Amino acid sequence: MINPPLDTLMSKVDCKYTLAVLAAKRAHEIMKGDSALVDSKSKKPVTIALEEIARGKIVYQRTKTGIK
Repeated sequence: MINPPLDTLMSKVDCKYTLAVLAAKRAHEIMKGDSALVDSKSKKPVTIALEEIARGKIVYQRTKTGIK
């Protein structure tokens, strides 16, 4: 089972592409040394990023050139 659930994640973004880009960017920041915004059992940056998105700690802004 995927944790956090996909339906929870999709309620935070407008499409799956946005979710993938947002999670990848945040995971990259975590790998570079940013601290996690949530307590997680996992040590994997992508899982931590997805948990942050599911809990509403990460938000995004759509621009003409991409996602910020």
